[in-house]
Amino acid sequence: MKLLVGLGNPGPGYDSNRHNVGFLALGRIAQRWRFGPWKKRLGGMTAEGDVVGHRVVALKPLTYMNESGRSVGEASRFLKIAPAEIYVLHDELDLPPNKIRTKTGGGHGGHNGLRSIDAHLGTKDYRRLRIGIGHPGDKALVSDYVLHDFGKGDRLWLAPLLDAIAESLPTFLDGNEAGFMNKVVRLTAPPKQNAPKQD
Repeated sequence: MKLLVGLGNPGPGYDSNRHNVGFLALGRIAQRWRFGPWKKRLGGMTAEGDVVGHRVVALKPLTYMNESGRSVGEASRFLKIAPAEIYVLHDELDLPPNKIRTKTGGGHGGHNGLRSIDAHLGTKDYRRLRIGIGHPGDKALVSDYVLHDFGKGDRLWLAPLLDAIAESLPTFLDGNEAGFMNKVVRLTAPPKQNAPKQD
C-alpha cells in the first residue's frame, strides 16, 4: 500500500493558493483514477483507490501546513505504511513554474510542511514530488506569495501539468522516477508547429 500525501492549508480561502498545489495535484489524481469518496479520518481527508495495481490511500492533512506531520505520522502508524512507501506532493519555490522534480530524503529547504513531516515520521526517507511555483525574488515576499492564488497566466500551464502528473503516476509508483519525469515533460510539451513549405 502507498500513502500519497498532498500538502496545503484547509479551508475554501486557501483552495487556489500556490501553497496548495499539493492538494490540487492530489485531487486531480483521485479524480483521474476514480478513487472512492473522501472521508474525514487520520487527521485529514482520505480517499482510496487502485492505480494500475498499486493500492493507494490519498491524504490531505486538515491541520495547517506547519502541522502536516501530525496527520501523516498518524496515517503511517495506523495503516502500517513505511516511509519508503509515502509520497508527498508539495509546492517548491526553488523550481520555476511548470517544472517538477522527484526526490527521496534530504533537507526540508525551509518548507514548514516537510519540516513537520520529518519530525513526526522521525526520518526524511520518504519520496517527494516537488512542484515548481517559482520565487518572488525577495525572501521577505515569500509568505505573501505562497498564500496568494495562482495568477491568470499560471492557469495556462497548471491544469495541463496536474493532468500529466495524474496520468503518469503509475510510473512514479513503480519506482521509475526518470520515466515519470520524462512522461510528464512529454505530456506538457507544446505541440510542434509544422515548418512552412518551401516554394
